[in-house]
Amino acid sequence: MPPDATEHKSGSANANVAVSVIIVSYQSGPTLAPCLERLAAQTFRDFETILVDNASTDGAPQAAAKAHPWVDFVEAGVNLGFAAGNNFAARRAKGRWLVLLNPDAYAEPDWLEELMAGVARHPEVKSFASLQLSADRPGLLDGAGDNVTSAGIPFRGGYGRRTPKALPEGEVFSACGAAMLIERDLFLAVGGFDERYFCYCEDVDLGYRLRLYGQPTLLLPKAKVAHVGSASTGVRSDFSIFHGSRNRVWTFVKNTPGWLFPVTLPLHVAVTAGLLLLHWRRGDVAPAMRGIKAALKREDLDQVLADREAIQAQRKASPGAILRVMSIDPAAFIGRRFVIRKWRGV
Repeated sequence: MPPDATEHKSGSANANVAVSVIIVSYQSGPTLAPCLERLAAQTFRDFETILVDNASTDGAPQAAAKAHPWVDFVEAGVNLGFAAGNNFAARRAKGRWLVLLNPDAYAEPDWLEELMAGVARHPEVKSFASLQLSADRPGLLDGAGDNVTSAGIPFRGGYGRRTPKALPEGEVFSACGAAMLIERDLFLAVGGFDERYFCYCEDVDLGYRLRLYGQPTLLLPKAKVAHVGSASTGVRSDFSIFHGSRNRVWTFVKNTPGWLFPVTLPLHVAVTAGLLLLHWRRGDVAPAMRGIKAALKREDLDQVLADREAIQAQRKASPGAILRVMSIDPAAFIGRRFVIRKWRGV
């Protein structure tokens, strides 16, 4: 337990639930209540819900927990961040499977049922992504799995594109942490989210490490949520730009394996420079620059390099295998195209 945490009585009396749904909230305002209401309406019932609040002052988590006494509610007392909040809840969870759900994501009634159906169809897979619809832009997607370019730049496939009539079930590079499913033992075995990230890009970092350890991720397009996105931190806020810029560099340095690192480093630097130029044109280059500088700060970079050494020592996937599941077409990144590969098994 965090030292300042306040533990409320768990809403789950079943010590053997199949799924633990984890929600980490911070100033979630009007989105948290409908998020929980959608969970209460799930057709799949064998789950518990753990709500960890990061010292919100808006009263939303307390009100939501009171309205839904089946929720296991913990007030952290401090802002742990998205990464540490999820890690804490994962250790507390009772289910074999962890479902990570953002407090601004609204699940379809059969969302958990579709996720668990995917588990049954693919017992060899332990990480799954949901299809995310845009909650405030009807007819558009919020994402269909996360992808990484050969330059080491992550992007959400399908973001802002029209919602197609159907998408194939298949392999993506990693799952977006707004609505993902992962086996609890695996999540804990790989160390969960990197808590230094605080928030942003920690899901891509986790998915990259899973890749390196030989664990794929599948998109289950029938498992749907509607996602607002950045409801707590704000879209293109200084906070989100800083953390996204810093954590993107750390993810590249930590995870890019073997010969792929020196080969793609010039590409990564060039694309990063291009993104800084884009921020300059938008008028928000300052937090992006601060993020890059923070990523390269000596003491932090030394720790990232130490992490890299430990991660690469344990990896099972070859650099070539990682490159094959990356997006090598720059147009896919620019246009946020779908990058879904046919699943052929492990």
